[in-house]
Amino acid sequence: MVTSIIKSEAFLAEEAATAAVVVPGRNRGRRKSPYQAVKVKETRADRAFVITAYVLLTIFLFVVLLPLLNIVASSLSSPRAVSSGQVLFWPVDITFRGYTEALSNPAIIRGFANSVFYTVVGTLISVAGTIAIAYPLSRQNLFGRKVITGAVVFTMLFSGGVIPMYLVVQSLGLLDTRWSMLLPNAIGVWQVIIAMVFFRSSIPDEVYEAAQLDGASELRILWTIVLPLAKPLIAVIALMYAIMQWNSYFDALMYLRNADLQPLQLVLRGLLILNDTGAGGGDVTEQLRRRELADLLKYSTVVIATVPMLVVYPFVAKYFNKGIMVGAVKG
Repeated sequence: MVTSIIKSEAFLAEEAATAAVVVPGRNRGRRKSPYQAVKVKETRADRAFVITAYVLLTIFLFVVLLPLLNIVASSLSSPRAVSSGQVLFWPVDITFRGYTEALSNPAIIRGFANSVFYTVVGTLISVAGTIAIAYPLSRQNLFGRKVITGAVVFTMLFSGGVIPMYLVVQSLGLLDTRWSMLLPNAIGVWQVIIAMVFFRSSIPDEVYEAAQLDGASELRILWTIVLPLAKPLIAVIALMYAIMQWNSYFDALMYLRNADLQPLQLVLRGLLILNDTGAGGGDVTEQLRRRELADLLKYSTVVIATVPMLVVYPFVAKYFNKGIMVGAVKG
């Protein structure tokens, strides 16, 4: 007992002597930690790589940012300035007439409402379906798990094509209905794989075993344990599905003929490609005015179609980095 106490006191004295090393210069009088990080010397190759990366990222930033600035500036400029090409990256004769005309256009309002419906309902269906597939496939005790997983991955590599998909939608009676925008591409294989990796790597098997010992069923485990722990995953795949649904254009072009069901992207297509402003004839001056207004309306509608996703993203950004890197590092 006495020997142990003497050894302990000697050990503490040695540690105190080690920690009491005085660093000369501006750190005089401070204790030097024995666990200070060693600074790695940066080589020329490292500096060249960092500089090159910053240059390329800056170029990419300008390539993406400048067209956006031009669109926003054009949407805030007068119709005459937009039509004459005077607008570059700053508004000319600032006016909100483009947004006023866009928000008073029944076709744009209807398309916006349809896009919101498809995005919200479609995202809920897609997230529920993805979790319903990924959770069982992540369990090691599922019979035939490898075969089913292989079949799911096969659909990502090989598909029937556009015409077979159209024939399937037609045979199911989904053409020209809202379901044609919600069901055919409801589940993405890539999102299923991300969810499977999350359930395998982020939730220990001991959690499942403890819940089973307490008598919980698989559905109870999923609802009360897995889903609360999977908030980063749900945020990531929900954002992916929401962006896909909001930007859905080709499916609507194939499956929808009724203008009352078409999303905002098809309305925007009519403005950008077909120059469809809903206006009739008139004299030359009136046609020129409508042409100028149509050009302004294009830019305003593009901004309106872009803003919702920009507003939603900050609310899920805190989960995005954590969720997208799921399974990248194995412990």
